[in-house]
Amino acid sequence: MTLVNDAAPAVRSTGRKFRAFTAKHLDELTARAGLSPAQRLATRAVATVLPFRTNAYVIEELIDWSAAPDDPMYRLVFPQEDMLPAEDVAHLSDLLRREAPKAEVEAAAHAVRMKLNPHPAGQMELNIPSFGDGKIPGMQHKYDETVLYFPKQGQTCHAYCTYCFRWAQFVGEADLKMAGDDVGALRDYLVSHPEVTSVLFTGGDAMIMGEPVLRRYIEPLLDLEQLESIRIGTKSLAYWPQKFVTDPDADDMLRLFEQVVESGKNLAFMAHFTHPRELEPLMVAEACRRIRDTGAIIRTQAPLIRTINDDAAVWEDMWRTQTRMGLIPYYLFVERDTGPQDYFAVPLVRAYEIFRDAYKNVSGLARTVRGPSMSATPGKVCVDGIVDLFGERAFALHFIQCRDAELVGKPFYAQYDPDAVWLDDLKPAFADRFPFER
Repeated sequence: MTLVNDAAPAVRSTGRKFRAFTAKHLDELTARAGLSPAQRLATRAVATVLPFRTNAYVIEELIDWSAAPDDPMYRLVFPQEDMLPAEDVAHLSDLLRREAPKAEVEAAAHAVRMKLNPHPAGQMELNIPSFGDGKIPGMQHKYDETVLYFPKQGQTCHAYCTYCFRWAQFVGEADLKMAGDDVGALRDYLVSHPEVTSVLFTGGDAMIMGEPVLRRYIEPLLDLEQLESIRIGTKSLAYWPQKFVTDPDADDMLRLFEQVVESGKNLAFMAHFTHPRELEPLMVAEACRRIRDTGAIIRTQAPLIRTINDDAAVWEDMWRTQTRMGLIPYYLFVERDTGPQDYFAVPLVRAYEIFRDAYKNVSGLARTVRGPSMSATPGKVCVDGIVDLFGERAFALHFIQCRDAELVGKPFYAQYDPDAVWLDDLKPAFADRFPFER
């Protein structure tokens, strides 16, 4: 097979080898951001509850250290001392200060985690189907046509976002982690469910895996005629674009992508870009070009996050840049009801205003984006606007996706609430219940 990218090689930077930074580096890095000893201790306390991991590319290429700790890219990857309730941070800080036994610190951190809704939207109770003699580890099936799979070797990332709704995957608690490595069971499940037309590999980040490992998951699915698409949820283009340009297996990975496309499947990268600065390095443009040259499509998505991208100009800039790069803006999400949601959440009223103000200024090619979208328990709920009907102000909503497919696309209404940040905060308007509450 001839790799498309080999036909017209671009001049590439040699890049650097991947180097991770974890909680043991926090004190040094937060000192660089100008935090006081007390602030650094509080940050370390938060990191006992929530995961921290970044890498040299993020630190050297993306963060503006002269603006830290207020720099949005710094806030995107570094825990903040006020992310958790003050009493919890004070207790954990005291344990760290007096060098309490590791087991005592972990027990205290676990207690805080359990208050943070580690698995939202019923993903453990409602999304994991029974099959054969039990359940398939690492698989979720929420919507008829789509199956999610969590490859065991892909349940980490090149760097962790502080807002990540999958944070429970990364804290080292086995009971909170979703992971599987039995691709035979996955294939058998798909064959027995012909309604499934799309598989999404998620995590974590499937692109943390090397090409031979990813191939073991993808190749057995390529002869399934029922599958129309294979999707890969990834932040790698933002946090480690070298994966597709200078890493040792970059060319082999691209050949695998070509193989997927040649099999007749749509290969879609669900790329997470949270801020325009992630798109600026030349390495990102080269990585996107190489991926697109294989025939894969890159769709972009991210949540709206307070203090990081809660500005219409930021989203307009991102969508314009992505369109110029040949990427397809896909989703603006509402921050999920998990982890430090209270810290990051933007009221739905403001979320809609930001989306509308950005959307109205971009061309039709960028208006492929949908939002603000809440991935809630019944499905993906889109806030279409704020309307005045029958003398009452209300949110106009519809399901982009739903457990009950009959509700997809049908409008419904919720009472106007300027403080609501999530579906559970809303009450039905013009009816005594929401349509999903039959």
